[in-house]
Amino acid sequence: MNQSGIPVDLILGKLAEDVEKSQERILKSKEVLLGPLETDIATTPCEIVYEEDRVKLKHYLPLTETKVKTPMLMVYALINRETMLDLQPQRSVVQNILKEGIDLYMIDWGYPTAMDRYLTIDDHVNGYLDNAVDFIRRRHGIPKVNLMGICMGGSFSIMYSALHPEKIKNLITTVTPSNFDTDKSLLNIWVKAIDPDRVVETYGNMPGDVMNMGFLLLNPPRLMLDKYVGYFEKVDDKVFVENFIRMEKWIFDSPDVPGETFRQFIVDCFQKNLLIQSKMELDGKRVDLQNIMMPVLNVYGRFDHLVPPAAAELLTSRVGSKDTEDLCLETGHIGIYVSAKCQKELAPKIAGWLKERDGSEAEAVASPPPLSDKPKIGASPKSRPASTKRKK
Repeated sequence: MNQSGIPVDLILGKLAEDVEKSQERILKSKEVLLGPLETDIATTPCEIVYEEDRVKLKHYLPLTETKVKTPMLMVYALINRETMLDLQPQRSVVQNILKEGIDLYMIDWGYPTAMDRYLTIDDHVNGYLDNAVDFIRRRHGIPKVNLMGICMGGSFSIMYSALHPEKIKNLITTVTPSNFDTDKSLLNIWVKAIDPDRVVETYGNMPGDVMNMGFLLLNPPRLMLDKYVGYFEKVDDKVFVENFIRMEKWIFDSPDVPGETFRQFIVDCFQKNLLIQSKMELDGKRVDLQNIMMPVLNVYGRFDHLVPPAAAELLTSRVGSKDTEDLCLETGHIGIYVSAKCQKELAPKIAGWLKERDGSEAEAVASPPPLSDKPKIGASPKSRPASTKRKK
């Protein structure tokens, strides 16, 4: 009679070994989880130098001598929070940028309320963003600032640079969608079928929790199962647990998006793809990418499931500038900010690129109007029509 080829003794031995390791991990995890954990995010020292409605402008305290004369303004997306850029002490884009000697500002979009429902993209780009740029220009006595946009904030930065090229010295976009007509991302496919009018009529502002669930459903095995399996496999590793909790804090800190801004972004960008065609309009003015004559650095991730290369790489061929560069990193949408490898590459690249273009400015400093002369958007949604335009 033939013997079975199954090595039963080896299998049972391996199971016993795994059980023993699991018991050891569980015992050690008790010490980790019940002990002190450092899970704070966005800990780099900064000061709030300007506020308008829910929006704040952060200025980070320098970590070294300034090596780039022109200060840089970072613009994050309205979705989730800018704290992603300062998530972990040893893997902080903010800290790495500061270590390169760049004077850094960041827009904190805050948490929209029901009274923000009627704010449009124009209100954010030609209102809040423009006012922040003018504040920095006035504060430093300079005609132009460097602008760095991330994801949706990068799309806003493209729009701003096309409408106000005289105020931007260099434009940097990272994981930024500019071409929305692609089937390389499940998000782009889904969004084309959304009825944004019905969404806004139902919710008012687009709930952050609803968007979060949509993002998780783009890849449930990896985003909803694998990461928690990985967590339990390393639950005895204090550093891993701390960073895992930091990431969870960021993921589930999801502000709502103002209803009219959500509607316009879905229709004009995702469904009509107007931005890359230079056909988008804000406050009656066409967003012509040929007006972007300043140097452009366009950074994206090869494995980005939200903004694939096809959604980002066309930008440099559509702008008017002849000084353009594309940088494709071997990472995904979030990895570009938390991957150890990307951390070593991203900030030095940005700093070196800016230093090469940081010559003295010959233009006279334009004098922006006093901040007190700029009207607020308005306190009550009842007093507004379907959209409220902010006038300079």
